[in-house]
Amino acid sequence: MDTMLNISNTMLFTAFILYLIATFFFGATIRDKRSKGKKGKAGTIGITITIIGFLSQLVYFVTRWIASGHAPVSNLFEFVTFFGMAMVFAFIILYFIYRVSILGLFALPIALIVIAYASMFPTEISPLVPSLQSYWLYIHVTTVSIGEAILSISFVAGLIFLIRTIDQTKSDKRTTWLEIVLFSLIIFIGFSLINVIFQVAGYNAEFEYTTNTNVTMTTDYQLPAIVSPYEGKLLSEGVMEPWFEAPSWMHGADAGRKFNTLIWSVFVGIILYVLLRLILRKRIGAAIKPALMKAKPDLLDEISYRAVAIGFPVFTLGGIIFASIWAQIAWDRFWGWDPKEVWALVTWFFYAAFLHLRLSRGWHGEKSAWLAVGGFAIIMFNLVAVNLVLAGLHSYA
Repeated sequence: MDTMLNISNTMLFTAFILYLIATFFFGATIRDKRSKGKKGKAGTIGITITIIGFLSQLVYFVTRWIASGHAPVSNLFEFVTFFGMAMVFAFIILYFIYRVSILGLFALPIALIVIAYASMFPTEISPLVPSLQSYWLYIHVTTVSIGEAILSISFVAGLIFLIRTIDQTKSDKRTTWLEIVLFSLIIFIGFSLINVIFQVAGYNAEFEYTTNTNVTMTTDYQLPAIVSPYEGKLLSEGVMEPWFEAPSWMHGADAGRKFNTLIWSVFVGIILYVLLRLILRKRIGAAIKPALMKAKPDLLDEISYRAVAIGFPVFTLGGIIFASIWAQIAWDRFWGWDPKEVWALVTWFFYAAFLHLRLSRGWHGEKSAWLAVGGFAIIMFNLVAVNLVLAGLHSYA
């Protein structure tokens, strides 16, 4: 088991590095005048390295499955990691359909951010709780993840479209909202950076706290504690004392630690954003736009729509139909108002509205791109905020 787990961890790290290298090659296609944003040596090398990285992460998935005895999608570390892998898989599929290399310059960094985000959750293998001991675990969770990953590529294409087409010579609502979207991505980069720094430093602080079900637990902070768990007690010595404690209504698993990580991520993200603005002397969107001038807006619009057209039925199967079947088996009801179920339904209605507005009302181009951005925001809210703040039947993850 230990050998398989070591192989699994090594292959996940290998995949992460390969995705990072591939990103640079996709970036090189910007200056390749012969490629016109599509074919070229840099793009070919980039997609080749991406595929090798995906196969490496597939080895991670299989070896962790062997080590644990069940599909590695049963906790948040495993689910988020699989989500990142599914995003890369969705990108590979759409790349071979449309051959747009610039898509990789944005899709791979976002997948890297997602995989890095998974590291904030416990990575240990633990036995499945009774409600997870079902083959519906594999069917429901993997299908949801793949559906959301394909939908996320719609966001990637939509974001490139907006940066490419919005006039950056003037400040208005469009440039402001676009800058907010880019700032949000920088916050995730800040999260990855600060975690790597303190992991290398070997920082650790242990807290004891009582859950809302009156169970005493301990949690380890890998970042200095700005905020402690609600009514938490610091057990470690020689580390920074927390400034305040998490509010009582924040009941998610390890909510204090996650809230602390969120604060650090926003803080570091603000610093990175300010530094970039000082260096570039312009908005981030305005700085990126010249590199995207070869991208064809009509093609990006088509990719964004196609990703939703493919991803929405997959998400419907996994997030609504398969989820309802499993809920009936596990909890004797098809539907409840658990936070995860509610936000799955919100996601479904949003993308149903996306397709309706696109096909019936003619919402193409910029309107469609903004919808793609909004859909991804809902997906990430479900992935981050619901797990951070809200407690429910899915809190075992």
